Amino acid sequence: MKMKSLCFLIGLLSILLSGCMYPDNEMAKNQTPYRDQLEAVQAAVDGFRKDNGGILPIKTRDAETPIYQKYPIDFTKLSPKYLADPPGNAFESGGVFQYVLVNVEKNPQVKLFDLTIADTIREIKMRIKANGYPPYKKNIANNVYTIDYKQLGYEEPPFAVSPFTHQNLPFIISGDAEVYVDYSSDLYQEIKKRGTKGLKPGEDIRSILVDQSMLVPAYSLPYTIDPRTNEPVFLNEK
Repeated sequence: MKMKSLCFLIGLLSILLSGCMYPDNEMAKNQTPYRDQLEAVQAAVDGFRKDNGGILPIKTRDAETPIYQKYPIDFTKLSPKYLADPPGNAFESGGVFQYVLVNVEKNPQVKLFDLTIADTIREIKMRIKANGYPPYKKNIANNVYTIDYKQLGYEEPPFAVSPFTHQNLPFIISGDAEVYVDYSSDLYQEIKKRGTKGLKPGEDIRSILVDQSMLVPAYSLPYTIDPRTNEPVFLNEK
């Protein structure tokens, strides 16, 4: 019990300290996605790409890196010729967003990856470690489970706020104890709105969220569409 309490206090202290380093107005700027900043970075990326024979200004990541974290923009390659400095809300400037590229093969587009979700995931994993084992609750898909938060000492389940619908999204856990955000409800709402045209069973459908937003579904698993119900389901890639 002492170890659990200590881990919880350390995690809570790190979150509180991260919010005390900037005045409120600076915090707001660092945590808000701005269209003009996104467009400025997009123009810089396009310029770099044009001048360098199609090469993209990105950092190297392992082939196994999740797709929406795989192509982070390297601002050192853009500055100062294409962009004076990274935007204020970029991680490199003390902000909460990682600027990333999607559709890199056909039409590279700049999007934002919300890093704040990592704080909650880090706390959940810290409590799991203190608990000694992952407290799986319900098997909801192949190798995907809900979490028994009572075993981790939570009075209420933690959640992530969706950048797409602004609703509260639950966390889920895989068989290898990796914690993710469940975007099923966001995908369901988008499918209800746009229909299933262009969506193929067995293919990742998360792009329907990305296409309509400045952000990507951070810390997500791949989803596909169930041909029987036309609803989103987890995509089993193995």
